[in-house]
Amino acid sequence: MLRKIRIILSVVLWALLTFFFLDFAGVLPWQLHVITHIQFIPALLSVSIGIVVALLILTLLFGRVYCSSICPMGTFQDIVTGLSKRSRKRRKRFSFSPPKRILRWSIVVIVLAASLSGFGAVLGLLDPYSAYGRIATNVFKPVYLQANNLLESIFSSFDNYTFYRVDAAMVSVSSFFIALGTLILIAVLAWKHGRTWCNTFCPVGTVLGFLSRFSFFKIRIDADKCTHCGNCTTYCKASCMDSKAGMIDYSRCVNCFDCLGTCKEKALIYAPRLQKTKQSEQTRQGEEIKQSNQAKQADQAPLASKRRFLLAGLVTTAAAPKLLAQAQETLATLGGKKSYQKMHPITPPGSVSRTHFADRCTSCHLCVSKCPSHVLKPAFMEYGLGGIMQPTVSFEKGFCNFDCTVCGDICPSGAIKPLTIDQKHLTQMGTVVFIEENCIVYTDGTSCGACSEHCPTQAIAMVPFKNGLTIPQVNTDICVGCGGCEYVCPARPFRAVHIEGSVVQKQAHPFVEKKEEAVEVDGFGF
Repeated sequence: MLRKIRIILSVVLWALLTFFFLDFAGVLPWQLHVITHIQFIPALLSVSIGIVVALLILTLLFGRVYCSSICPMGTFQDIVTGLSKRSRKRRKRFSFSPPKRILRWSIVVIVLAASLSGFGAVLGLLDPYSAYGRIATNVFKPVYLQANNLLESIFSSFDNYTFYRVDAAMVSVSSFFIALGTLILIAVLAWKHGRTWCNTFCPVGTVLGFLSRFSFFKIRIDADKCTHCGNCTTYCKASCMDSKAGMIDYSRCVNCFDCLGTCKEKALIYAPRLQKTKQSEQTRQGEEIKQSNQAKQADQAPLASKRRFLLAGLVTTAAAPKLLAQAQETLATLGGKKSYQKMHPITPPGSVSRTHFADRCTSCHLCVSKCPSHVLKPAFMEYGLGGIMQPTVSFEKGFCNFDCTVCGDICPSGAIKPLTIDQKHLTQMGTVVFIEENCIVYTDGTSCGACSEHCPTQAIAMVPFKNGLTIPQVNTDICVGCGGCEYVCPARPFRAVHIEGSVVQKQAHPFVEKKEEAVEVDGFGF
């Protein structure tokens, strides 16, 4: 019964969260974003004390319930493991493996040190919720959108317009490959070894696993009933149960309850801590000695080939922006245009500052997936190596809707603060920069004014130029950096107007419309 309840709860939460990432048509209620707010790392970063305390109490009472049912990556691994069982058609798959404590806690220390030093990419890579969010956004969603477009083609051929075509292009090549690599790695580990990722690499699993050792309810072995047949061990996807020695490594047990129904002798029970089982003190001492010896034998020296691969990747990553910049300079010289480089990338409205955003964003890409204007995309090297995959604002495909507050409303980690519409109207995520040499009014002698027409705050006004033409004039004090001007600017290959990001998001001055003086005219006026 416990196993069935856990499976139903896990599948429901996983399906809702996954479809919330994929849902582009607003089928699911907007309030379902609360599922992302109960994830451990986002709750910790957003200082949601109530949620963090609730998860810790839940762990101390019932064990790693978060890893078992709430974490989407955990459920995803269980699904892959279940599929592997069906495909191989064999019962005995798993075996007890020694705990890798040194490796597990080394990863926790590295993640903590990197986060405190402002290098958030490490936490973003290893946080299970964020890793799954990137997989859903960068791998699952393009497939989902392509399937929608296929259905649109089929249905529209019969004059049925239930479906409509959407842009199914990937939002970022680098994030796609990172997400795809994460998906393949975790899927392979789950297919072959069950919950190895959770109990080896996941920092959340390590911390909650430590607490679960002291949980009130645990799976316990009745020493008088146990025949040490080893059947339960073969069903333990966490590889934490050693029936031969009569021990369970509670720091790795994810409370999947797969073992409870396999024991023919009914020697396994899920019981409170105060309920004494007949496990002998000698067995418990033997367990402690065995675990201690196994921990000392763990050796996790990295391979030299992996180090060379990572080094080559870092060098390539660092060199790519410089090569692109040189190509832009060459194009500008040949075309008579003035090239530019944005000195500061644009963070989403409500992110307070670059530092605040970098410290709290885990790159889950929920905001990227839900942005209705499609202006949020994962960064490559815009923020540097430490900010890779964190969302940045790009106006290649649209501009930030003046009344939209979606990204702040759904951000689970507090990296993007929620804003009211009135606050959004005055939040300065960037300021406009005008380059006269690139403007078609200057270069081609053509009338334009598209940037001024699309500016919601009137930060760009058209002023007299020459030959009866008008040219843009900017007022950065009232600009909020929505990007409407940059998106519509027809100048190529370099736009005449672009948005320079704000290191600290300030409050823009409200636009004050000048009152026109009434003119009295006698008679008809002519």
